[in-house]
Amino acid sequence: MGGLLFGYDTGQIADILLMEDFLDRFAQTNSAGEKEFSVVREGLVVGLLSIGTLIGAIVGRYFSDYLGRRKAIAIFCGMFSVGVLIQVTAFTSWVQIMMGRFISGWGVGGLSAAVPVYQAESVPKQVRGACTSTYQLAITLGILLAYAFSIGTRELDNSGSWRIVIALGLVFCLILGVGIFFVPESPRWLIEKGRTEEARRGMARVRGLDENHPLVNSDFDEQWAAHELDKRAGTGSWVECFLGEGKEVHNKAPYRTMVMIVMMAFQQLTGANYFFYYGATIFQSVGIEDSFVTQIILGAINVSCLFFGIWVMGRFSRRWPLIIGGIWQSCWLFVFAGAGVGGNPEEKKYGTLMIVSAALFIFSYASTWAPGIWILIGETGTRKNRSRQAALGTASNWLWNFLIAFFTPFITREINYGYGFVFAGCNLAAAVFTYFFLYESSGISLEMIDAMYSEPGLKPWQSGKWAPEPYASRKEAIRDEKSKGESMMLEHSEHGENRRRRFDSSDSQRTAAGPTPVAVHNKKAQPA
Repeated sequence: MGGLLFGYDTGQIADILLMEDFLDRFAQTNSAGEKEFSVVREGLVVGLLSIGTLIGAIVGRYFSDYLGRRKAIAIFCGMFSVGVLIQVTAFTSWVQIMMGRFISGWGVGGLSAAVPVYQAESVPKQVRGACTSTYQLAITLGILLAYAFSIGTRELDNSGSWRIVIALGLVFCLILGVGIFFVPESPRWLIEKGRTEEARRGMARVRGLDENHPLVNSDFDEQWAAHELDKRAGTGSWVECFLGEGKEVHNKAPYRTMVMIVMMAFQQLTGANYFFYYGATIFQSVGIEDSFVTQIILGAINVSCLFFGIWVMGRFSRRWPLIIGGIWQSCWLFVFAGAGVGGNPEEKKYGTLMIVSAALFIFSYASTWAPGIWILIGETGTRKNRSRQAALGTASNWLWNFLIAFFTPFITREINYGYGFVFAGCNLAAAVFTYFFLYESSGISLEMIDAMYSEPGLKPWQSGKWAPEPYASRKEAIRDEKSKGESMMLEHSEHGENRRRRFDSSDSQRTAAGPTPVAVHNKKAQPA
């Protein structure tokens, strides 16, 4: 739900900007007497959400560390709701819309920092990659839902055309804000606060096992040992994120911080939000009669390919999908920009080529850079400063989100579809950066990742072959973790089957024994 709110707020504005009632109320009148947003007003309405999310991402770290991940998530849902209410009560003031999106951004930004960390800390390491990928999957689903609801309301000739779309975000917010209290708190946070029994119960519940099961004990001991190391090293700080965690600690904390900041920036510089924010306007300009439908098609590709992307990031690795994805995306952006600059986009053949190249770009983005970056945000940070580094990385993502959202109208007015060449170059740079600077973190625990970054002389392009002690190879370590996960699932299945058999057996015995004696209705006679 946190990711869905992120995507829903991102996707809705592209179509709302074209709705007649919204234009009549908040746009300016041009020289031809038509309603039209100026580039400044359009940039602020679209982009100020991202400034709010940047602030929320930084502040979110404090809330999640001091109040717990669950309470922080609930608080940021409240902030998002306030922003939505400000927007839906606007009548003629575009500033009210802008500020409502800004306050909603606080909520979305806080969730974007807290939710991936909560996921990474709570789930078993055997399925961590798949589970944290669902955050990005939900983002794409939110974008698609925003497009779908916009198509459903666009024919309304009143303010309901855009108010309904914005207000529906409250439904998802309510599900998350209330539902988060029906799942366990992060065990890592509970251990830090000394609530070890509660942490053990939560770990057992998430894994579907008894509290004293060997796998629960093993995971608990691993996290407890990491906590003890953190205690001896002292509490973390923002300064340590950039200057290191002490002379005796060689875990590359500043390096990891900068990798997260740069990788999150590159996710925005791929150009995906160029299509998500302004896609309806782009495709309207190339002669597509119903640009809303085109947005739906791109959104559907985005969602469906995320399932493939989750499988790719879990099955193969983190590094190579990002490298290959960056190169593939660059190729199709060159095609998109070339068709737009070298040909006439209003001609069918060029317009079709641009749509196809945009779709193939989205296919790659959804399969690689979309899920991959949100997996890394929960894996790359150090034990002491993971939440701070995640907040810095997320803030970087939102800063570039704002810069792209705000400056795109200015840039496209000057160079039009040549903007695609800029993003094509950024994708190539992202692939090169990933090869030379990102360490391979797939298949191993967060504690093992910390040990990998602490390995003297290990280069990023060699990290895929690094193995934690006592394993001879990374594949052996992953096989062992996978076998543990399979045995956990088998044990859980057998445990459930045994419980069913015991229930069936006792039920048969009760049936054979006849009606329940009246004495059983006495409260004192009932078993505990």
